[in-house]
Amino acid sequence: QVQLVESGGGLVQAGGSLRLSCAASGRTFSNYAMGWFRQAPGKEREFVATISRYGSTTYYADSVKGRFTISRDNAKNTVYLQMNSLKPEDTAVYACAARRIGTSTSQSDYTDWGQGTQVTVSS
Repeated sequence: QVQLVESGGGLVQAGGSLRLSCAASGRTFSNYAMGWFRQAPGKEREFVATISRYGSTTYYADSVKGRFTISRDNAKNTVYLQMNSLKPEDTAVYACAARRIGTSTSQSDYTDWGQGTQVTVSS
């Protein structure tokens, strides 16, 4: 099991930027592909982005493609989500998740989850 703790959320105006971090502990970080998911009030949790174990492969939801960038630093056991050109519809609780081996866009494939961090984008 890997423990995950997110940080970096907050309140930002539309068009602004935030960088989320997710610090991992408990297992060898490079054994895990990582994902970011989000859940807006009254909505289902949805996929945002995923990155492979060494960062060579990434996938994004269409809604964030070109605005968000997922990256990782295995030496720091941390995965990041750089969010630019934020929109009010990006408002949600963002959570990182881990799974062994390969990337996935399906939340059911992930075994370990963080508590999440709130991102609020004002118009």
